[in-house]
Amino acid sequence: MLDDRVVRVKVTGDYACFTRPDLKVERMTYPCMTPSAARGVLDSILWKPEFQWYVRRIIVLNPVRFMSVKRNEIKTKQSSNSGPIVVDEVMETTGKPKHRVQRNSIILRDVAYIIEASIFMKDATKQMYEKYVGMTEKREGMFPRRVRKGQCWRRPYLGTREFSAEFMRPDENDQPIQETIPIGSMLFDIFYDENGKPQPLFFETAILNGVLDCEVPENDQMMRSSHIQTALDSEVSSAIYEFNLREEEDES
Repeated sequence: MLDDRVVRVKVTGDYACFTRPDLKVERMTYPCMTPSAARGVLDSILWKPEFQWYVRRIIVLNPVRFMSVKRNEIKTKQSSNSGPIVVDEVMETTGKPKHRVQRNSIILRDVAYIIEASIFMKDATKQMYEKYVGMTEKREGMFPRRVRKGQCWRRPYLGTREFSAEFMRPDENDQPIQETIPIGSMLFDIFYDENGKPQPLFFETAILNGVLDCEVPENDQMMRSSHIQTALDSEVSSAIYEFNLREEEDES
């Protein structure tokens, strides 16, 4: 069941790179944050195994600005059979780096977004939503409280881990850019079927007056994705449950 209450969080960063999967050799970013990247930011702030984040809108606050950088990257994939990758290893015949390669990347700079999202739970009561979202003066809710305090499970990032993000409550003066930017086919997220097989979902979209609308059929399909969850009677679930209780006691 999808909660009708909407939480808002502002994320900013000096740089961002939301890589287009159709351009693999050299990185080329989308002009704004993708829904999957927004969900990753929300999970970084508050993650619970019993719910999923339903991203509704991504509001672009700063003008879209691109820049080009050249970076050293690893061209060899890590596998269990290949052993560790030695970055400085060179080829005997040519003396050139064996695993390292220089590639250009087109990234974004000086980005700021407001993510609007709701919580989706298969079986939930009003009290459960109140616990996480709150939205009342008497009960703030875990997510708004963590945003206010700057708490997170791990540091959120903007596309790649090297581009870390700051998050905060939106300001009343924050306004979307009054610009329409066509995007075309954009990666929405990766859907996992009952067998755990990944299936990338794309949707045709554009930034309309600074807003990327994410309430599309692909979002409803993502809520049916078979996320990997441990059995309720497992030791892992028990440890997560005890950790959640301690966290709620600390925040109460």
